[in-house]
Amino acid sequence: MALEIKETQSCWEFLRKTELPIFIYGMGDGALKILSVFERYNIPVAGFFASDEFVRGHSFEGHLVHKLSQIEQLVEDFVIVLAFAAGYESLYKRVNEIADKHLLLAPDVPVAGGGLFDYDYFCANRDKFEAVYDKLADERSRMTYENVINFKISGKIEYLNACTSDKSEVYGSLVKLSDKERYVDLGAYNGDTALEFAEAANGSYEHIYAFEPNPKNFRKLCKNTEQLHDFTPFNAAAWNEDTVLKFTKNEGRMSQNSAKGEIETTALSVDNAIEEQVTLIKLDVEGSEREAIEGARRHIAGGANVISALYHRNEDLFAIPLQLLEIDPNLQLYVRHQLYIPAWETNLYAIKGRNENEKN
Repeated sequence: MALEIKETQSCWEFLRKTELPIFIYGMGDGALKILSVFERYNIPVAGFFASDEFVRGHSFEGHLVHKLSQIEQLVEDFVIVLAFAAGYESLYKRVNEIADKHLLLAPDVPVAGGGLFDYDYFCANRDKFEAVYDKLADERSRMTYENVINFKISGKIEYLNACTSDKSEVYGSLVKLSDKERYVDLGAYNGDTALEFAEAANGSYEHIYAFEPNPKNFRKLCKNTEQLHDFTPFNAAAWNEDTVLKFTKNEGRMSQNSAKGEIETTALSVDNAIEEQVTLIKLDVEGSEREAIEGARRHIAGGANVISALYHRNEDLFAIPLQLLEIDPNLQLYVRHQLYIPAWETNLYAIKGRNENEKN
């Protein structure tokens, strides 16, 4: 079965050529990133609008921020460019309701690194995408992989709608937990994913290790996980060696390793930090996944299952799976996309030694 990519025109090229006025939905960092690409492609922006509860007569980048209803009264036909992430159900539903009435695109702009994911980028790396596609363990993974690539090229959210999976599937069928799990949470944020693991394991596990570099998030992590047994937190980034890195001041999940960062942060390799063999490693480290994987090479080669984000950098969709297969060729690869616009929450599940009758 061959990888099928239907989209050959990037959303940026479509926006450059359209004669319809273009309105950006949202403000903040996402809108600024999109505006920088607009400038590069000479794409004009007609204005901005926000959800009704955020419109207070203010302006953004020299444009008065409208409500959608105001634009609908003034303009008969137009294109909407989504400039924020819709990661919870009510907002996801609202975006889709708007897309039912108007042409809406959600351009893919990488969270980390540079460049744009367009058809030329896909073609330049086709052999790597196809190598991953051929190694995917079930039809759901192959369908998801195709849809995510088509979305990233075109910005059409129907591709994400077509491949969204329920989060309950992670510990329900993809990752089978025993009561002997030693779980490593890389990018633990405020403890939410460690708590999800502990709940899925019904509190029966051997140990949880959690790495979080941001000091404020680390304090929340420690507070929120006080009730967990056998829990070891590290106020450190996951890396390929023990060193000191510079991080940005961003709060939330978006604190990133950067040469221009203001905060010096301890970084550790999992192989050095944890002696006993671990069984499950989760990575969501804002674009540093490949370094963190290299730093956990011993544990992965020793049999650890891996859950990794695939959406921070353009190359993640092929580079991370191929890196894991280089460490352990017997890993079985699954890809799922959970409810999110854009293609954030597209994750890889690299599982050791599942039976054929478990794959679907």
